[in-house]
Amino acid sequence: MRHSGTTRWARTAGALLTALALVLLPAAPAAAAPGPAVELSQAEGGKGGEITVSGSGWKPGALLMLLICGQAAPGKGVIGGTNSCANTDGRAATVDARGAFSAKLPVTEPPKPCPCVVHVAGVTGPQDAVDREFTVAGHPTAPLPETSGDGRLAVLAAVRLDGSSGLLTWFGAPPRREVVLTVGNLGSAPVKDPVFQVGTSHGVFAPQYEERQWSGTVEPGRKALVRLPVELTAGAHGDYQVSVRYAGKVLVEQPWGVGRPWGVVLFWLLLAVVVPAALFRIGMAVVDRARPATSPDRRPAETTARPRPPRLRRRTRTPDPALRDQGDDQPTAVLPWFRPDSAPSAPESSPTTKGHA
Repeated sequence: MRHSGTTRWARTAGALLTALALVLLPAAPAAAAPGPAVELSQAEGGKGGEITVSGSGWKPGALLMLLICGQAAPGKGVIGGTNSCANTDGRAATVDARGAFSAKLPVTEPPKPCPCVVHVAGVTGPQDAVDREFTVAGHPTAPLPETSGDGRLAVLAAVRLDGSSGLLTWFGAPPRREVVLTVGNLGSAPVKDPVFQVGTSHGVFAPQYEERQWSGTVEPGRKALVRLPVELTAGAHGDYQVSVRYAGKVLVEQPWGVGRPWGVVLFWLLLAVVVPAALFRIGMAVVDRARPATSPDRRPAETTARPRPPRLRRRTRTPDPALRDQGDDQPTAVLPWFRPDSAPSAPESSPTTKGHA
């Protein structure tokens, strides 16, 4: 009986251990899920050569940028930002459905001295970045610059965009603003001359960051007002978003609505009206000069003047010179049925019959 109870207890303990193992087994791989990883076909290469960069654990469909950067080390990142990388010789790679990629990268010398890394960063999707140590043969080497210690910057107040658009912006000049933010040092060491990254994005495109260094020192527990210039391309309009990043972390994102440059539209409308009118005037002048001149003796039949009807003239009687008054030069009116010398004369004395029977 004693042996039978011991056997039953052993079976029960084994069943419990088996059940516990089955419960913990699916959770173990999830807890140890690997992140993005990058592998190089070789750890050293000379200028003009080529290496193969492959990776796994990335988001499927993401677009990656591959660069060779100087003044960098794994775990510390690229200290000088993208200005320390050979940007013109970078390559892009797209992650497949399994989260892997593979691309050829030419070996070039970065603008900063080594230690160097192959920097792989996400352009779309998660902003993951992985650095793998790489040696560029024959490239100068220099120690990494000293870091500022444990200083950590954080945004303490609302962010705003200062500035306004002028007349030139209305005609297509690049819009300019200043990103104003208040940062505080939450670390235990001062931060001297921090380098921020300011980027702008439009629509579904990822922001393109540029280095902006702020001159000054932020002591531990203190705050400072930071102004960073930002500029768009010429003729830009629409809804943009301004992002500020520091030490690989996005601090702020601020929307920016840019109006349409109506001056450019007005210019093209005027040009579309003035140019055809000028060409029309030039064409008419050429036609006038090329047309032969008409002779005055050869007039068209349509333009020949019609003969005018004879004009009726008033008939006037010419006065007789003998009837003119001697003392007056003006002619006197004469009755047409008798002449002055033939007029009857009255008798000097004629009897009247008045009063006679």
